[in-house]
Amino acid sequence: MHHRRARRPFVVTVPTPREATPHDSSLGSIGLAMMFILLTYGGWNEAAYLSGELEDARRNMARALVVGVLIVIGVSVAINFAYLHVLGLDGIRDSNAVGADMIRVVAGDTGATITSVVVVLSTLTTLNGLIITGSRSYYALGRDVAALRSIGTWKENGSTPANALVLQGAVSAALIMFGAATRVGFQAMVAYTSPVFWFFMLLVSLSVYIFRRRESGGESHYRVPLYPVTPAMFALSCLWVLWSSLFHAGWGSIIGVAVLLAGTPLLFLNPTRSC
Repeated sequence: MHHRRARRPFVVTVPTPREATPHDSSLGSIGLAMMFILLTYGGWNEAAYLSGELEDARRNMARALVVGVLIVIGVSVAINFAYLHVLGLDGIRDSNAVGADMIRVVAGDTGATITSVVVVLSTLTTLNGLIITGSRSYYALGRDVAALRSIGTWKENGSTPANALVLQGAVSAALIMFGAATRVGFQAMVAYTSPVFWFFMLLVSLSVYIFRRRESGGESHYRVPLYPVTPAMFALSCLWVLWSSLFHAGWGSIIGVAVLLAGTPLLFLNPTRSC
C-alpha cells in the first residue's frame, strides 16, 4: 500500500529580525528601542497630506500637527504608566496583548474582551483615516508627473481621487498577501518598513535645506523654528533610528529600501503642474 506524502503548505520564509544582545552597544540598543516606541506615534505626519484641502493651511496645519502630537504623547504616556502600575515591567514583557491583559487584571475576562473589541474598532477608524490621507499622496504624484496623470484624476461625484484610491487598494492588497504568506507577518512588516520610513524622513529633513537655498529674497515659504538647528537635530535623529532599524532588520530591510529607491526614476520624468 502506497502512502501519499502530505503536501507542505506554501510558506514564504523571511529573515527573522535580529534581537539586541547584551554585547550590542548601548547606543544601538536605545535606537532599537526607539524604533518600536516611535512606531506607536506613527501617523503624526499623515495630516499634512490634507494640506491642499484646508483653509489657511499654513496656519491651521501647523496648529493641527502640534496639538495632535501633544495629545497623542499625553495619552500614550498615561496609558503606559497604567500598564506599569497594573502589570509591572515583567508582566508587560511577557504579554502579547498588554491592553487586554491589564483590563483582565482589573475587570476580568469580560472587560478584556470588551477592550479587544474597542481596539479592533479603533484600528478600523485609523485605517479609514489612512485611506483618506494616503490616497492624496498618489493623487499628488499623478498631478506632478505627466506619465502618471491617470492617478491624478479627481472624481467630482463624491469629491474623491478615485483612481488613486483604486491604486492604493491594489498595493495594500499585495502587502497583505505578502504578510499572510510569511510566518511572522507583523514582525516582517515592522522590520522591512521601519528603515524605509526613517530613510524617507531623513530625506524630508534634508530637503528643507535645499528648498531654503533655492529661495531668492522675500519671505521664506519654508520657515522652521530655530533654523538650521531644528532640522539638523531631526535629521540626525532619523539617521540614528535608520541605522538601528537596518541593524535590527538585517538583509530583509534591503527589500523595503529597494522598493523606495525604485521610485527614483520618477524624478527624471517630465513633471507637469497643468493637470
